[in-house]
Amino acid sequence: MKLTKTLFLAVRPAAERAALAVDRALSSFIQPRRAKGKLILQPYIGWGTPAQVEVQGRVLLPRLVTPPRKGDARWRNFQNVMRRLFSREVSGVPVSGVLAGETVQGVSDSDGYFTLSFRPQQPLAGGWHELELRIEGREGVTRARAQVVAEARFGIISDLDDTVIQSDVTSLPRMIVTSLTGNARTRTPFPGVGAFYRGLIREGERRNPIFYVSSSPWNFFDLLWQFLDYRRIPLGPLFLRNWGFDLLAGHGGYKHGVIERIFQRYPDLKFVLVGDSGEKDPEIYSEIVRRFPGRVLAIYIRDVTDGVRDSGVRQLSEEVRKAGVELVLAADSLNAASHAMAMGLISPSEMRSVMTSVARTYET
Repeated sequence: MKLTKTLFLAVRPAAERAALAVDRALSSFIQPRRAKGKLILQPYIGWGTPAQVEVQGRVLLPRLVTPPRKGDARWRNFQNVMRRLFSREVSGVPVSGVLAGETVQGVSDSDGYFTLSFRPQQPLAGGWHELELRIEGREGVTRARAQVVAEARFGIISDLDDTVIQSDVTSLPRMIVTSLTGNARTRTPFPGVGAFYRGLIREGERRNPIFYVSSSPWNFFDLLWQFLDYRRIPLGPLFLRNWGFDLLAGHGGYKHGVIERIFQRYPDLKFVLVGDSGEKDPEIYSEIVRRFPGRVLAIYIRDVTDGVRDSGVRQLSEEVRKAGVELVLAADSLNAASHAMAMGLISPSEMRSVMTSVARTYET
């Protein structure tokens, strides 16, 4: 593993220069279309506090991705996945956004990404807010959403693959087939996960926020968002990764960094962390417990691996217990929900909803 990382770091500069050369070579294809206005503005979900909101997005050339249907053939899904993966980003495009009367401007970078940071003159109310985004000098407005956290009892940070979505990350061949030939309506959630998350976010008039931190590329944003919406799994900001060399560098440091940003943005909020045993979630979450003492209420790890891995996770569980945090290795949503009910994180009626949801899944 160490040798592989060393080799990667050695070849990365040359590979990035080669990728840049390819981008420049393709500029003769992109620039005429820019002149004709053939660009799309892809907004992501904004997030922040009443005093500060951050919104990201991307400027791309148009791509033809057909709407997902449950009966779509695998080849059609594969075509859509390839169109997402090989979308063409456009750099140097001025983008402006308007939130609560405040206008902010930015420019797309070499990968087409832009970030707009808003600091409203008057504090925003908690909940969802709508923004307007536009490419400067062009007609048309793109609508975007941002989640503002004003008051909440706690927050939830969740992985996606093999935590919410059944992805078979422990089997590379199955994972590849599942990822490349499915769509938002054919991909399958784990039984009861929607009911469990709906229970966690409810808190009277205050909605507990949920954040999804995944190693999936931003190219899959629309697919993941449609999946969550279709399966009635609570919506929240998605933190994904740049497609390319950053994906090859490993996900541990990336994921840890995003979670730290969320913890620092909401210094008075405690969190429930949800992940799976297939990759490094237990280790990342254990480090977060050490880095932010008193800020983690519970850790739920979906058990998707064998006994050897489970033994290591249980050892981590003993370590974080000394810090006053329970790490629960749960075979399904019922076990996690049962512990959450015992802690008062969800109500008995919400626990019954999880039980009903799981029972319906196994009846079909």
